[in-house]
Amino acid sequence: MRLPEIEWKPVSRTAFIVWLSVYGLLFFYLAAHFSEPTFLDNVHLPIHEGGHLLFSWLGDKPMLWGGTILQLLVPALLAATFVARGDLLGTTFCSVGFFHSLNGVATYMIDALKLELPLVTVGASADEAQHDWVRIFSDLGVLPHAIQIGHVVRLLAWCGLLGSVAWFCWRYRNQTQNESSATSLL
Repeated sequence: MRLPEIEWKPVSRTAFIVWLSVYGLLFFYLAAHFSEPTFLDNVHLPIHEGGHLLFSWLGDKPMLWGGTILQLLVPALLAATFVARGDLLGTTFCSVGFFHSLNGVATYMIDALKLELPLVTVGASADEAQHDWVRIFSDLGVLPHAIQIGHVVRLLAWCGLLGSVAWFCWRYRNQTQNESSATSLL
């Protein structure tokens, strides 16, 4: 069974250039601050903390995983919504948001052994806060490999970031080629 072809809404040349520039600047900034949390992580943090609260009624383990789950689920669901609407700009933006969030998760994973990041929590004092990935990796028996796992996740995040923008360029190129062939037929 083949999925129906999505009819993407056209993107103006100006919008394409502006958004491509925004993504280029974002990637430059992320590369310059490769292993640090960035100002954009402040967007993901409240969603992450909300995930702990949302999943807390299911028990300790779902609450522990819930922060990361919701942090990644929100941009993924938003991207799916924009795909359903055929909105190329929204789909690309939310895809980049998803992979940026995954990059933040990688930073948090790597910190499970370094313990350098300040911890933020809801409902407990900062002194009582526990590092999510220390607990998760300890439960899974892979804590000594936290840095390696985090680096693999970071690599996947960067592949996704670059792939999202490459896909955006490819879709725009297809759009302009289709416009050119339609114009030449007139």
